[in-house]
Amino acid sequence: MPPALHPYALLDHAMTEAGPLARELLNVVQDELDAKPQHFPLREAWRKVRNHFATDFEGRLIELLQAGRRGEDPLQRSGRQMGGLDSLSLVDEHQALQDVAIAHVTHAAEELSRAELHQIGNYFAALRGIARARERDNPMRPALFAHALHHALAASPLGAEAQYELMRVAATPMARALNRLYVQACAMLHAADIGDMVASHGRSGGDPLAHQRLAAARGLGQRPSTPGTLDGLSRRVEYINSRPAGFMPTPPRDPAAPAPFVRTTGPDMLSRLYDQILADPRLLPPLKGLLARLQIAVVRLARTDSTLLRRQDHPTWALLNRVAAHGMAFERADDPRLVEFLRFMEGEAQFLVDAPTPTALLFQQVLARVNAHIDEQARLSGQRNAVAMAALEREQMRRDWRELVREQIDHQIAGAPLGPRMHRFLQTSWVDVIVDAMVRYGRDSREAQSAMEVVDAVIESLITPRDMADRETLRMRLPVLIERLVTGCDSIQLPEAKREPPLSELMAQHGRLLRGLPALDPGERRPQAPKPSNTASAPLSADEIVRRLMEERDSQVPSHWLSADVDRGELPTVPVQLYNEHDSPDARAALQRWIDSIELGRWFHLFIQGDWHTAQLAWIGEGRQFMLFVGREADERLPLTRRALEALLANGLITALEEDSVVQRAVDTLMNDLDEGG
Repeated sequence: MPPALHPYALLDHAMTEAGPLARELLNVVQDELDAKPQHFPLREAWRKVRNHFATDFEGRLIELLQAGRRGEDPLQRSGRQMGGLDSLSLVDEHQALQDVAIAHVTHAAEELSRAELHQIGNYFAALRGIARARERDNPMRPALFAHALHHALAASPLGAEAQYELMRVAATPMARALNRLYVQACAMLHAADIGDMVASHGRSGGDPLAHQRLAAARGLGQRPSTPGTLDGLSRRVEYINSRPAGFMPTPPRDPAAPAPFVRTTGPDMLSRLYDQILADPRLLPPLKGLLARLQIAVVRLARTDSTLLRRQDHPTWALLNRVAAHGMAFERADDPRLVEFLRFMEGEAQFLVDAPTPTALLFQQVLARVNAHIDEQARLSGQRNAVAMAALEREQMRRDWRELVREQIDHQIAGAPLGPRMHRFLQTSWVDVIVDAMVRYGRDSREAQSAMEVVDAVIESLITPRDMADRETLRMRLPVLIERLVTGCDSIQLPEAKREPPLSELMAQHGRLLRGLPALDPGERRPQAPKPSNTASAPLSADEIVRRLMEERDSQVPSHWLSADVDRGELPTVPVQLYNEHDSPDARAALQRWIDSIELGRWFHLFIQGDWHTAQLAWIGEGRQFMLFVGREADERLPLTRRALEALLANGLITALEEDSVVQRAVDTLMNDLDEGG
């Protein structure tokens, strides 16, 4: 009798291999960098990482594996980490670059170890009593190792581009090393005589959304390269029906087998098409029930509308796709948002069923109301974070605003009788006060305007009084002015050491004015006014040249990596070839069209923050530069910049649920049935 396998044996074995794996990666990556000239520029970045890489990788990997041993999802993020109600963390192009790198490493390992991962995933699903194996239930999945690799690289002071390139270099060596680990794990399963069990566990089931994300890569029902059409399906049926019958006797048909598809009448074709729609495994039972109710109205419409089975863009199919796509976004039938949507749809379905003569116009009207309802619910969800999202959007303007405000203040204080400390204070710390108010409350907010007015108030307070009455007026204004300065310093938590010298200098100047003296001693040197900008300026210093080169390099990161070839087959419904040539006009135009076409309320699968998410677009910022996605969980908030969204699209890491519609899938399946049977 084979020895029993401890439930944690595979994880324990993986933890013992963490150290050797880290050292192997350390050596293999070094060999890759030394062997290929195209990697030579990365050797300096690798030098910064090398000394601590093995320790950081091993430590992080063991942490993740131990979390899996405790029954937790090692990659599960808290509500705050995912941008919950109390905290939003913006995903910009640099964060998206990390996600692209993690996806690349993960995919390379999955491609090399598909069969082994299938068995290991089934083993852990069986341990947990889960009918079907889900990717996130495998605590040894490649994504954990990809995260550990990213952690080891991010622990050193490397730029986003260098991290990305090093992860690409390490992807293939890690995939090979993981394949050996997974082969050893499968050998342990077979030694315990459970290999056959894990190979077949959950075979009848499947992740109903797996094909949405990874169908092409994982072989879960290959999609045709050219999607079928209703018109093409009708022509195929007519062609098969028109063929002369053969002379061979028709073999007896299994009574349990489905009826043959080919019929000459439209209603039968519609019935088979609708049956295929209702058989879609992505649909939850309540959603199938709703679509089944709508079938009554659809069948009645087909009797009077001959275009229904010819036009893919018929309002009827658009309504079914919209309803199904929205419902497919939910994992549980008792999700409050799904329950509310189904309650709303009951009235709309009844409206269509009760119509004396259903028409395409009626379906179009219902579709418009459904879209409006979904959009409104998304807006309400987004409004909960509207203030925080607006602040995030303004935060992205902080650097530009600081430069503008600094330039404006330089001109305001030019020639003013300011002491050197207050002069510098207004150019630096008070610029931060103004910009902070703009970010917090808005560019044109009362708080920002008040902070700007303080500069004028300081300058006016240093004008020499003409008589005793002016001195008394100045004396009355000074406490309010000083209080406003102190309040501004408090707003940015300016240390006492940075605020006390300029404020003391200013109060000393005020003392001179109240004694009838000018604000500045004539013998003191005034700060020089800023020189006007001139295209023929003096040559840049060495420090300035380096700074500008660094800024230019950072600004070129997106154009460098958006076109990288990562996971092109992962999302077969996304035509990423349109977007991946980032520098071409056609690619830019395609990206622009896609970004402009997405609407509130639509659901998407997207890979961000190192994992796949199903999320609804709930908020769009000005100029579509910022967007907020709301996940399945109530506190899951995913804010993205436009550049991050473009990066995900160009790398095949985002797709709309509606791009793989229930009607299209049904048509493709029936076309395939005809090909196999004809």
